[in-house]
Amino acid sequence: MEDGLGRVDFYSVLKVNPDCDARILELAYHYFAKMYHPDNAETADPDRFNDVMEAYRTLRDPEKRAEYDRTYGFKTSRPAFQIPPQSDFAINEDTAAGDAEAHAKILLYLYKRRREHSDDPGVIGWFVQEMLGCSEDEFQFHLWYLKNKRFIEVTEQGTIAVTIDGVDHVIAMSRGGPPGTLRIRQTAGF
Repeated sequence: MEDGLGRVDFYSVLKVNPDCDARILELAYHYFAKMYHPDNAETADPDRFNDVMEAYRTLRDPEKRAEYDRTYGFKTSRPAFQIPPQSDFAINEDTAAGDAEAHAKILLYLYKRRREHSDDPGVIGWFVQEMLGCSEDEFQFHLWYLKNKRFIEVTEQGTIAVTIDGVDHVIAMSRGGPPGTLRIRQTAGF
């Protein structure tokens, strides 16, 4: 949607407020991308779909979003980055154990999803975040870790899904063995 000066207003494209957080941005993106996707027989609109993709690519990246806001004069009440107090750097064993538990929950959920819906194994990120009950920053940390371990991937639809390495990890952990190894149980007589 152009603003009369030939510029596309990305906030209007996604129908979000310039002050919206990452979760609202992702929800809007998934809603409109699905609606305008060329494969949607009822509401396909390739031009709007491309606008949605461009808007989301720009607004989801904090640096690109800040530049976009400065360039087009969007005033937001998002706080500027501040150095956190020294106490925020304290990490304890409970934090690490909580992270490990969250990673296990994510992987198990995505594993079950892939087993039950092999043709559509992906899940929208905000749904998993809601299931965990964690903040956006915590969830992004979990995604970063699991993606870099190659346990999860982002699908073409922008959802998250378990990978083969993730499936192997879930199976190994359910057997109490080290990740990445599969053991065949021996039965009597073989």
